[in-house]
Amino acid sequence: MNGAIFFATKYGSTAQYAEWIAEATGLPAFEMEGDKGDPADFDFLVIGAPVYYNKILNRQWVKCHLRTLMERPVLFFTVSGAPGGPKLDKWIARSLPTGLLRHMSHIVLQGRQNPADLSWFDRMMLIVGGLFNPDRAAAREEIMGFDFMDKVSIAPIVQRVRELSSES
Repeated sequence: MNGAIFFATKYGSTAQYAEWIAEATGLPAFEMEGDKGDPADFDFLVIGAPVYYNKILNRQWVKCHLRTLMERPVLFFTVSGAPGGPKLDKWIARSLPTGLLRHMSHIVLQGRQNPADLSWFDRMMLIVGGLFNPDRAAAREEIMGFDFMDKVSIAPIVQRVRELSSES
């Protein structure tokens, strides 16, 4: 089976993970905004999306390609500052169709946030959010930034891609 990576990125963390996965697997990678790859041309898909304001950034692309996604295996990785758990699960459930949630395999990857790279609006929203966040450690990360990028964390995706690639 042949596969491909399709990803959206806001500040670069998801693009970095997509690049690492492409290097490790040999799959082509297409940025959803701009690249011309067609998901229907592939037998399985690796989809990458940042979580931006508690929503999946590429949800419109997913809606447009939902039929194609439902017809083949989908590995869906999300990138955010939030670790896996009920909070992140709730955000994803609000962003994606229920049928796709049941169909896909979801892998949580943590990203990077450098306040100097953010738009003015995003910086201000994070400062306000940090001031009202009861979790003081998370509040500090919202305001000061974080870097949880970890190339090793793509291992489950690489393993599953290898399994899918070997199927006829």
